[in-house]
Amino acid sequence: MKNALLLILTASTAFASLPAVGPAYKQPETPTAAAYRYGSTDVDWKSAAPSDALPRGPWWAVFGDATLNGLEDRALAGNQDLGAAAARVEQAFAAAGVAKSAYAPQVALQTAASRSQQSTTVANPYLNPLSKDYSIPVVATWELDLFGRVRRLNEAARADAGASASNLESVRLSISANVAATYFALRGLDREIAILKDTSSLRQRSLDLINAQYKGGVATELDTARAETELATVNAETHALEARRESAQGALAVLVGDSAVTFSVAPAVNDIAVPAIPAGVPSELIQRRPDVASAERELVAANARIGVAKAAFFPAISLTGSAGFESGGTEHLFGSDSRIWAFGPSIYLPLFQGGRNKANLDRARGVFDENIAVYRQQVLQAFDEVQDSLASTHILAEQALSQDKAVKSAQKASQLAQKRYDAGYVSYLDVVEADRTALESERSAAQLEAQRLSVAVALIKALGGAWQTPTSA
Repeated sequence: MKNALLLILTASTAFASLPAVGPAYKQPETPTAAAYRYGSTDVDWKSAAPSDALPRGPWWAVFGDATLNGLEDRALAGNQDLGAAAARVEQAFAAAGVAKSAYAPQVALQTAASRSQQSTTVANPYLNPLSKDYSIPVVATWELDLFGRVRRLNEAARADAGASASNLESVRLSISANVAATYFALRGLDREIAILKDTSSLRQRSLDLINAQYKGGVATELDTARAETELATVNAETHALEARRESAQGALAVLVGDSAVTFSVAPAVNDIAVPAIPAGVPSELIQRRPDVASAERELVAANARIGVAKAAFFPAISLTGSAGFESGGTEHLFGSDSRIWAFGPSIYLPLFQGGRNKANLDRARGVFDENIAVYRQQVLQAFDEVQDSLASTHILAEQALSQDKAVKSAQKASQLAQKRYDAGYVSYLDVVEADRTALESERSAAQLEAQRLSVAVALIKALGGAWQTPTSA
């Protein structure tokens, strides 16, 4: 038995150094543009290689908002989708552990005890028809990984576990980005509501003044009706925005893993600066995108399973051994004469499988081809998202400058219209039109600011988290 164990150890070392059947993995080429464009700057792309394990840090801190920081912390601690993704990672690594166990011999203790009665009315070679048998053998089996089936299974399992971990990071990034985007949408609504409430106060004072003028015979009944209409319209729009704010607040509650009934974010109209984005955003940042890393690791797993399918065409050799004690009575069970042992190989040689092995190999190759297409599509989508976010960032910045000018001009026109109306040069309709234009310009500016913040979040997400050059963990 000692010689058998020595043989197992020697074979384990020898077979581990043999090449496994199946193709070695090679990262596929992806059709991409030579460079992306940011404003008037061209920046070269770099080939994607999974580096999603590099730290991203709290990227949302670039916005300098304490409330957002707190919401992000709560989301990462309490989001249920994130908890489910973390559980899937545990499952994947446990499955990898199961696959790894095939490297070692499987050893088990098989105890048995039996008592049987033989018939005495038939020819019976036994002197005593009543027999007892007690055995306590240790049984060991081990598959010789001669053609790399076990190694390929382990390679696939490790890649699956890595893909699952990347998916967790993808969920984490998506949730944190959704929290930021939803929060900025909510703050944009807060700003619009504040603008409408200020406008409502101004129009209420205008209505009071016009009513007084009407009683004095200076204003007309039409002026009064128009002032009442404008006030009611602003109030109605305020209620509509408040309803949208409640919806956004409820979405935030779900993201942070809280009940919408008890969750609340106090209204605030604080300036949140859109972070400055470097003109030459490092192209290697896209390597941190967890979805790209996950797609490549799934490709690695599919490639390894081609090797598993190929190994099915070759013999499977296993070594089986057992040693222990067996006796007809418990009093002699552990005696030297009760010792038993057995050792020998077993060979499974596929001769005819009805085409099953070939079909499995064709299927494995088909899955690999599918994963190549998925990986390439993921890389192309990543490039497109980065390019789109960069372009939107640049365009929205230019639009914001124009919108600021429009707001100032509209406010000035509104003030002039009011003065001309007070002086009796124009009708109240001119005041109404000027006020509407000013209100629309201010609301558009608030919406544009929220959109710029959301696009900044989209760019950060597209780059895999922030735009600082990644550093080693």
